[in-house]
Amino acid sequence: MGTEEIKKDMDVSEWFSQLTYDQWIAIPASGARPSARYKHAAAVADEKLYISGGSRNGRYLSDVQVFDFRSSAWSSLKLKSERKADKAEDNSQEVLPATSDHSMVKWGNKLLLLGGHSKKSSDSMTVRFIDLETHLCGVIETSGNAPVARGGHSATLVGSRLIIFGGENSSRRLLNDLYALDLEKMTWDVLETTQTPPAPRFDHTATLHAGCYLLIFGGCSHSIFFNDLHVLDLQTMEWSQPEIQGHLVAPRAGHAGIAIDENWYIVGGGDNKNGCPETLVLNMSKLAWSALTSVNGRDPLASEGLSVCSTLIDGEKHLVAFGGYNGKYNNEVFVMRLKPRDMLRPKIFQSPAAAAAAASVTAAYALAKSEKLDFSNMNFNSRGVESSPSEQDLTIEIDAIKEDKKVLELSLAEVRAENSRLREKIDEVNSTHSELSKELHSVQGQLVAERSRCFKLEAQIAELQKMLESLQSIENEVQILRRQKSAIEREIELNASAQRQGSGGVWRWLAG
Repeated sequence: MGTEEIKKDMDVSEWFSQLTYDQWIAIPASGARPSARYKHAAAVADEKLYISGGSRNGRYLSDVQVFDFRSSAWSSLKLKSERKADKAEDNSQEVLPATSDHSMVKWGNKLLLLGGHSKKSSDSMTVRFIDLETHLCGVIETSGNAPVARGGHSATLVGSRLIIFGGENSSRRLLNDLYALDLEKMTWDVLETTQTPPAPRFDHTATLHAGCYLLIFGGCSHSIFFNDLHVLDLQTMEWSQPEIQGHLVAPRAGHAGIAIDENWYIVGGGDNKNGCPETLVLNMSKLAWSALTSVNGRDPLASEGLSVCSTLIDGEKHLVAFGGYNGKYNNEVFVMRLKPRDMLRPKIFQSPAAAAAAASVTAAYALAKSEKLDFSNMNFNSRGVESSPSEQDLTIEIDAIKEDKKVLELSLAEVRAENSRLREKIDEVNSTHSELSKELHSVQGQLVAERSRCFKLEAQIAELQKMLESLQSIENEVQILRRQKSAIEREIELNASAQRQGSGGVWRWLAG
C-alpha cells in the first residue's frame, strides 16, 4: 500500500478534513518548497514545522524552512545574528553553519540545535539557538564536561535536561557514551551507568517512557545494522535489554521516531540496500511491536535520514514526516491522522461484552431502585391532577430506563452470541491444532525410526568397509604367493633343462 495524496484542486487550508485514520497522506503545499534533503533536523512549534539543515549530494545545508499547517504553505526563515541584532537582517547561511546529522529540540520559545557534522569543526559539541519570536540565532555558552563533537547522536528531553547518547565523531569513531545538558544552568555532566550498554552506534532513535526510562532502538556501526532495544533506568542508571514481543522488526538505521503517550512510532530507515516500508508502533508498557501501516519499497516514507514529528490539529494528534533518501532525495510533507487509542482504561473495560454487561448492570440497578420508590408519604394538594406531573415524569423516566435496559440486554445477547461464535472458532482452531500436533508427533516418530535405520546402515557400511580393507590385504598376499609360485616354477624349469643337457652329452660320448 502506498501513500495517498490529497487532490491538488482542493482548498489547501482544509486538507486536514480529508485525512483518514492511520494512513500516510501527501499534503499539497503552496510557496517555494525547500530543496530535497536527508539527515536534517525537525521540530514542531505553534502549528508550524521547522526544518533545519541536512545534506544533499554530499553538500551540507544551512537554511531553515517553515511549513505552516493551517495555510499549508512553505516559507524560508531569515535569521539574524545575535551579534548583529541591531543591524539589518542577515542571510541565514551566514548565521547558521551548514550542518547535517544534528538534533533540534524546542525549549521555551527557542529551538536548540545540538551537534552535527559541518565543515566548521570543533572539539566539543556546539549548542546553538533560534529565537522563534525575534529570529535571532547564536551559540549558547555551556560549561562542564562537554561531549566530543559528533553527529548521528540522539537527544532526548527529560524534564529540564537533554540526554545525549552515541553518535559518530569527526574521525568516524563510533560512540556509546552518555551525557546530560542542564538546560536551566547550561552545564554538561557525564552520566555513569552500570550493566551492559548498547554497542557503539549512530543514526539510532531514542525516547523517554514514564519519565524515568530512556529507550534506544536500532542504528548501525560501520558494518552492522541493529534492531535491538535497550532501556536505561534513569533512577538506578542501569542498562537492560528486555525481551520484546510482537512484530518481527528488521534491522535499520536512519529511521525517525516520536513517542505519544504509551506508543513509540518508528518511521522509515534502512540498511543502505533496502528501505523499511512499515510504520512501527512499540507499546512501551507492554514492550510489544506492531506494524501500523506499510508503504511501497520506493516510497519516500521508506527512506533513511527522514524526520518525524507530532502535532495537534483540531485537537487530534497527527504524525508529520519530511525528507529522506531512498535512491532519490525527498521534500514532500506527509501526515498521518492517528486513531485515538485509550491506553488508560484497563483491558477489561475495552471489551464490548464487558462494557455492555457493566451498562446493563447499572441500568438494572437504577431500575430496581426506581421501582422501590414509595409515593405514600408524598404530599399532594387538593387538586390531585395538578400534583401528578412529577409522578408522570418519574414514570416516563422509569419507562425510558426500561427501554434502555432492553436495548442493553439485546446488545449483551448479541455480544454473547458473538462470543459463542468466537468460542466455536477457537474450538475449531484447537481441534486443528490437536490434529496437527498428532501429525507432528507421527512425523517425529517416523524421523526417529529413520534415524535408527540410518544408524544401522552406517554401522553396516562401516563393517563392509573393514571387510573391503581386509580383502585388499588378502589380495596383496595372494599376489605375493603368485609371484613366489612363478619364481619356483621358473627355477624348476631351469633345473630340468640343465639335467636334459647333461644326460645328452653322456650318451654321445658312449656312442663315439
